[in-house]
Amino acid sequence: MTDRRIANLETPERVWAVAAIHGEAGRLARLHDQLWQRLARGDRVVYLGNMIGHGESIVATVDELVDFRRAVMARPGGFACHLVYLRGSQEVMWQKLLQLQFTPDPVGALSWMLQRGVSATLEAYGADAEAGVRAARAGTVALTRWTSGVRQAMQRHAGHVELLGRMHSAAQTGENGVLFVNAGLDPHKPLAEQGDLFWWHGAGFSELDRPYAGFQRIVRGFDPRRRGPEELPHKLTLDAGAGFGGPVVAACFDRAGQVIEHLEA
Repeated sequence: MTDRRIANLETPERVWAVAAIHGEAGRLARLHDQLWQRLARGDRVVYLGNMIGHGESIVATVDELVDFRRAVMARPGGFACHLVYLRGSQEVMWQKLLQLQFTPDPVGALSWMLQRGVSATLEAYGADAEAGVRAARAGTVALTRWTSGVRQAMQRHAGHVELLGRMHSAAQTGENGVLFVNAGLDPHKPLAEQGDLFWWHGAGFSELDRPYAGFQRIVRGFDPRRRGPEELPHKLTLDAGAGFGGPVVAACFDRAGQVIEHLEA
């Protein structure tokens, strides 16, 4: 049975993977300019999560993602399935924030998320984090009113809800191909049981000392410990610290998971 949470990229000749962006709109735009010149018919583009959070230009970042998607789809042979967006910890927290009224401990959950980068996304959409904490303490009715206001603020930006709502947990190329993830996985669990380990279990990626589940290589876009890019035969980390002073990076992979080209901005 096909797992709809995992995007099937089929067997393209090339896949471009974009590492964590963290609201670095200017860097992303420059990266897109480079990518646009190199993008060939049939190429796939995978954004490896953590597109939002931490940075100062989050709304502009999502605008850039939306605009680039439209441009790619307008090209001859361009299709929506050629661009895939993975959810990372920032996108997961943002989705949970929009449904905070259903959380058993909304005050604790919101405080935890605010300490981990969500405050930047809230501020970008013009929402007041302190008002959210007060609403969480006041009860379900007040909190529902606050989360509805945040959602409405997001809806005022064309394409944002749609783009951030079509994310996958991971992406893979054909049989014995490449698996693309946000931050990690548990090497001792099968693919179908990874769930939220894809964005929370960075330690599992570090433990991965051999090929996993028949894939030639596992590629991730975010390292929670921010140790920089790392390339090994069976796994590769692209994260170069975007949002924390480093560049936004992308790499082009062939069918065997080998890097053909590397971009950064």
